[in-house]
Amino acid sequence: MLSPYAIYDLLLDYGNSPTLVREILIGLTWTFCDGNGIGLAMSPGIPTRTLAWSGTLAQKKIADLAPWLKSWHPYEATVGMAVINLIINGQSPLLKQAQPLLSKSDHNLAVFDYFLPQINDKKVVIIGRYPSLSRYEKNFDVQVIERQPIDKDFPDPAAEYLLPQADWVFLTATSIINKTFPRLVELAQQAQVVLMEPTVPWLKEFAEMGIDDLAGVNIIDPQQLRQTIAEGGGKRIFETSVQYCLLKL
Repeated sequence: MLSPYAIYDLLLDYGNSPTLVREILIGLTWTFCDGNGIGLAMSPGIPTRTLAWSGTLAQKKIADLAPWLKSWHPYEATVGMAVINLIINGQSPLLKQAQPLLSKSDHNLAVFDYFLPQINDKKVVIIGRYPSLSRYEKNFDVQVIERQPIDKDFPDPAAEYLLPQADWVFLTATSIINKTFPRLVELAQQAQVVLMEPTVPWLKEFAEMGIDDLAGVNIIDPQQLRQTIAEGGGKRIFETSVQYCLLKL
């Protein structure tokens, strides 16, 4: 087994690249990095007007920006994750092996649609409140842990109590950015764990950390993806330019 705390050094190894960043675009929901490929990460969602490095990142080496992943500044960590994903996901053989997922309704919920037959009678914990997720809450026993909880959501500290009792855990890859990933994976060792959303780096080493399935995205239309993100798109990217894919590790 590989400690989930090793994820940061592992990602920085991949990010030690001389590839130049052409553009970084921080949208309302997603951060888009363009270089020799495309890298995505979820934006912090915290408004700010004080980013001292704005306007200076283009033409920097990925190796210079990747260490920001370890920063406790949410925007710096997001940029670090996006540039690392540019390297990993642009050349990962795992993505080529992954199964495309389709949904009859909301494409951003394709992962849950796929697993629905397996989780109907199980205790399910989802890290992160996904848009339209409420449609499933009548169908199975689901508990949602959210940094900014609404309605029946549980706050972050509830993870210590809920994850050890769960049969299935759907873990947002944004947890890597906000540094909760290692502890959440430790707490979920007895569950089937799905690491999901567009921030996912397609790495086989997750299997050694206790992740059972990767559910990231394949970028179908980079130009449309950039435009959608630049115009404030959130779940809209699943309708225009990316598709969920699943790989069992």
